[in-house]
Order: sequence, then structure tokens, then C-alpha cells
Amino acid sequence: MADPIEYDLGEDRTLMLLDDDEPFLRRLAKAMEKRGFEVETGGSVAAGRAIATARPPAYAVIDLRLEDGNGLDVVEVLREKRPDARIVVLTGYGAIATAVAAVKIGATDYLSKPADATDIMNALLTTGDDLPPPPENPMSADRVRWEHIQRVYELCDRNVSETARRLNMHRRTLQRILAKRSPR
Repeated sequence: MADPIEYDLGEDRTLMLLDDDEPFLRRLAKAMEKRGFEVETGGSVAAGRAIATARPPAYAVIDLRLEDGNGLDVVEVLREKRPDARIVVLTGYGAIATAVAAVKIGATDYLSKPADATDIMNALLTTGDDLPPPPENPMSADRVRWEHIQRVYELCDRNVSETARRLNMHRRTLQRILAKRSPR
């Protein structure tokens, strides 16, 4: 495994972590504090909006799916309050369509769980033409297929019949695929 890249956090080291998985949130907050960030945490869209409005941070890691809504709502508020913020959207339900949506509304990067503190640090702090190192474990062919199906499903406004028609697939087959967890 490659050595972690050294980064300059700058003067404003404020970081908002927003995730409804409490144990994950605590571990990540501790790891990011050790890396020099001033961390503020929250577990809901409401908490994220409050932090983004009152004390817009320089950096943010926001879970896509929260108990009370979609993390992209917080990305929009934060981008409005602090246009220079570096925002990473983090989710356990990774799909290309949601990654595209996150970047379009202002996220700097998008990571699927499980992501460790080093992955998150690289995503938060890589700038310009610098690219973070390639993933240790790239997506499998099954995962790429699943991602494509999810993207078409999102583009069809989550309409199973329309998605099945566009993919030239039987509707029940598509329903079975959508009901399963994503492959590794």
C-alpha cells in the first residue's frame, strides 16, 4: 500500500462530518482530529443544515442517506453558504447516478463505504489536476453492471417498468436485481 500523501490543511481546519451511523461517525471523527482537523459532527439533514448555516466549515464529509432525508440537501446549503468548501459525499449505497448528482450540485468527490480516513483525506485534499491514487480494489464486472442498472433506474425516475423497457429486460428480473444488495 502506498504511503499517505502529505497535505497542507491551510488555516481553516474546520470539518463537518455528517452520518447517521454513530459508531462509524465517532471513529472517523477521532481519526480526522488526529490528522489536524477541527471536527463537528451531526447525524441528520437538520443538524447538517444547522451547522452549514451557522458555522460553514472549510471541509465536509456528508453521508448520502440520512434518517431524515438526503445528504445532497446539506451539500446545496453548504455550497451556498461557503462556495470554497471541499465536500465529499460518502455512502454505503454507491451508484454512478448519485455520484453524478452529487458532483453536479457541488461535491468535490464521492466515495463508497467502506472508506477509511486515508481515502477520505485524499478525496478532501486532492486539488486541481492531481488525482488521488487508484483504488486498491477496483469494481468487479458484476458491480459495474449493477451500477449501470442503478444509473438507468435513477434516470427513469425510479420507474421499474420504464427502466426494464430501456434495458431490454423483463420487469420481474429487474425487480429481483434491484431488491438485492450491490455486489462487491
